[in-house]
Amino acid sequence: MADESPLIRSLRAAVAAAPGDVPLRLHFAELLLSEGRNDEAVAEAAVALQHAPGDADARALMMRAMGLPPTPPATPPTPPAAPAATSSPAQAPAPTPGESAPAPAESAPDQPPSSPPAAAGDGPAFDWAAAEQQVQDVVGPRFLEGPQAADGEGTAGDAAAWDVDAPGSVRLADVGGMDEVKDRLEAAFLAPMRNPELRRLYGKSLRGGLLLYGPPGCGKTFIARAVAGELGANFLTVSLSDVLDMWIGASEKNIHDIFETARRQAPCVVFLDELDALGAKRSRTHSSGLRNVVNQLLTELDGIASGAGNEGVFVLAATNVPWDVDIALRRPGRLDRTLLVLPPDATAREAILRYHLRERPIEAVDLGKLVKATEDFSGADLAHVCETAAETALLDSARSGSVRLISTKDLLGAAKQIKPSTEPWFAAARNVAMFANEGGLYDDLLAHLKRKRKL
Repeated sequence: MADESPLIRSLRAAVAAAPGDVPLRLHFAELLLSEGRNDEAVAEAAVALQHAPGDADARALMMRAMGLPPTPPATPPTPPAAPAATSSPAQAPAPTPGESAPAPAESAPDQPPSSPPAAAGDGPAFDWAAAEQQVQDVVGPRFLEGPQAADGEGTAGDAAAWDVDAPGSVRLADVGGMDEVKDRLEAAFLAPMRNPELRRLYGKSLRGGLLLYGPPGCGKTFIARAVAGELGANFLTVSLSDVLDMWIGASEKNIHDIFETARRQAPCVVFLDELDALGAKRSRTHSSGLRNVVNQLLTELDGIASGAGNEGVFVLAATNVPWDVDIALRRPGRLDRTLLVLPPDATAREAILRYHLRERPIEAVDLGKLVKATEDFSGADLAHVCETAAETALLDSARSGSVRLISTKDLLGAAKQIKPSTEPWFAAARNVAMFANEGGLYDDLLAHLKRKRKL
């Protein structure tokens, strides 16, 4: 501080250099107290008591700095005169065998008698609770209240850090339409799991996972939850924000902890959302951290890190751009099953529209016309159509002062205003299907584009 004397500055520096030197700190506190800086003297005395809890000088200095009267020393009481009847050795209790007889009181004149606690009326006792309250903002606690793990982390397990959803009630029957997607899921993923005897008979392996890809907003996450419901398995969603960490090695540890949690909670579906961000091609990644994340993900998918493997852990992943996913992740035994999730078909669009209109005031809505007008719309687009139509009817009601129901005209007008969000995706996917279809990875996409005459 600017108004400090050179002596105080020197002592402050000396105390900072030797924080455990209690006499030096008390000397510094005495100097502060002599200059009227009582609060600082109290703080220094409190720190001294942390290093030497039983130091009488530190306690006395703190009391003076807080303006409390000093505690008078306890005067030893005058021992009462022993009655004649009890001074006879014959009255002493006999020692038990193996014990030495107790020495009479007169045989140890050098030992002072123990002082009993001072009576309440002998003088004001020092209020340590009040002193602790006064300095608690200056000096932190000496000990942590809760037990700590050896590595400095809390004692809670890692499993609590990841949200594992219990088996849900969503089934594939709740997915409207999309019969082709359901058939592929049943043949490649669900039937072998439901029929272990047939699986053993045909030698069908449960290794590997399923990669869902397609335009955004078409229900990939919902389908993943439906698969978990069909299996009666827990559901654990993983995204890039759950994994990436600024510290070296922490991202890889997060990946390992996620799969360890899934193994403990088996049967469990691990859903890797936006796989293109989590498992991007290492050849295009300049960050060594992201490359290490992909390497760790490959190790966990193989089950190498766990002695028991991935028994009971089913891995599903979703991406809008599968061509940006590292090819090693799609190797057999990992995410080797690929399923194209297209925009909802007519049956699915009708089910989605009914769902989003179920609690809205509607009047004689022609779903047939609306389904035809929303071809290639994603599920998110259909929800937006219903929201836009509701906004139109609400605005008219507010202007007219009377409630108007949502009509087919409102919904068809909203459908004309909204462009399908899937069109840009198909424009980019068309080039990939035509010129980068190595190994037939995108044959199903190519067949769809031919059916739609988009080639």
